[in-house]
Amino acid sequence: MALKSTIQMYTLNERPFGYSWEEWTIRWWKWFLTIPKENHPAYDETGEKYAVGQTDPNTIFLAGTTGGIAKRSIDILAGKAVLFPVINFSISYTENQNLKTDEELTSFARSQMEDIAKKEVNIDGMDLAISENNRVYSPPFEFSFPVNNVFGFKEGPTRAAGDGYWIFLKPLSPGKHILRTFGSCMSGRIQIGVNIELTARARNSS
Repeated sequence: MALKSTIQMYTLNERPFGYSWEEWTIRWWKWFLTIPKENHPAYDETGEKYAVGQTDPNTIFLAGTTGGIAKRSIDILAGKAVLFPVINFSISYTENQNLKTDEELTSFARSQMEDIAKKEVNIDGMDLAISENNRVYSPPFEFSFPVNNVFGFKEGPTRAAGDGYWIFLKPLSPGKHILRTFGSCMSGRIQIGVNIELTARARNSS
């Protein structure tokens, strides 16, 4: 899908860099869930911590917030793809010990996304229609909560599943872009979003 800006997006039937969207979102979740709270990009109000834990040579992961709206400024190298959630949810055995099977994890995660009322994205001034074409189920995966993790749960290994609405931008050429996301549940109790000024810089620029 092409935008009026220079940004293009992957569709769900594409396999960026040889991996499915399910595999990419699992990678994103493992990144997000294993960063200690004190360095976590979700609690970053400026964008200075966006690179914490980033190891993939082709793709940058961006985090939303755990509540509220954040404004960030981020510089990345041109030629990198960018994966980020509009709104998403994960659940693990550590968080809900009543869940005993992969099927129960998956069902619980999916049920939370059914309560989403708003899912909005604007890129470079253009509103995008967010639909089931942006929704990805993240099959059960294993990871380990660190000490002082993002949600304050007991540290140690566990298993989780996820669901959410995602945007996957194709590798960016040099330039500046404005990304805005917002999501909320039907009750309005959960409201999250980010306003990001994203600059993709050529490798030889300062």
